[in-house]
Parts: sequence; C-alpha cells; structure tokens
Amino acid sequence: MNEERTKESLVFDDLDETDHRILGVLQRDASMSNQDLAAAVSTSPATCLRRVRRLVEAGVIERRVAILSTEKLGAGLTAIAEVTLDRQGAEHLVTFEARATGDAAVQQCYRVAPGPDFVLVLQVADMAAYDAVVHRLFTQDANVRNVKAFFSVKRAKFEPAVELPPIRRSSPAAARR
Repeated sequence: MNEERTKESLVFDDLDETDHRILGVLQRDASMSNQDLAAAVSTSPATCLRRVRRLVEAGVIERRVAILSTEKLGAGLTAIAEVTLDRQGAEHLVTFEARATGDAAVQQCYRVAPGPDFVLVLQVADMAAYDAVVHRLFTQDANVRNVKAFFSVKRAKFEPAVELPPIRRSSPAAARR
C-alpha cells in the first residue's frame, strides 16, 4: 500500500471502529451537533470533527439530507419504471440519463443490465402527475422504445442506510491511528 495516499483516496479498508460508529450514527441522524455525535460515539469533539471532515473529503459521506414524508407533502405515488431505448450507443444513454436525472420527479436513476436500459424510481402526487412525467420523459423521446411501470401499493421498507464493510484489523492505516 502506498503510504503517500491522500485523504481523497480513503477506502473502506481504512475505516476503523470509530469511523464505523460515526457513520452508523450519522446514517440514523445526520442532524446532531458535533458535540452530540462525539458523545454518541465515545470520542472527543475535536477527534470526531476531524474524522467527519476526513470522511466527507474522501467522499465516504457524499451529503447529509433530510428524509421527507411523501404522504404529508402530497407526493404519495411511487412508480418504478423500466425504460428500454431503441439505440444504446454511449451518446444515447448519456442523453436519456441527463434528461431523467434532470427531472424533479425522478428520485433515483439506474443504468442496468441485462434487460431494460434504465430503472427509474419516480415520486409524484398522483396518476395525473405521473402522466405528465410520461409525456416529458418517455413519449416525447423518439429513442424510448418501451416503458414498463410498477406502482407501489405499500412501502414495506425504506432504508437509505448502507451496511458497513467489516473492519480489517490488520490495516496499516488502522495501525497509524
């Protein structure tokens, strides 16, 4: 392993127990103060702040957001759409992806294989709002060959937390801490 690695090159092998505790707590509640976070993970506020900054700079923490209630905000219809394009050249994939990711109704966009080219998770108010998305993204695009949509009748689980990889005790980075 190169000892000259930058903060941006932090990888999961470099994470220790304290990093895991910090990430675990932040995945449940990213709104807490550094003081409260430090207390929750049994470390000093200075150490906690330094580690969080390192995790952010390395891209392990991409961003911190609030998860809103779709029902209370009137966006209670979730649709999962499989989209197949006629032409799958790189420029066609990039063009559709840009249109999809630029639409506010698209919460998630995945390029997938095999099968359809994209899977989109859409959050809209109702069927009329879904129909508007269909016109914006699918029917006006001559390259969209097929769309297969599924509508959620019940959300049994929604958990954005990521399972953390096991800690590698023999990691040279862990030994340097």
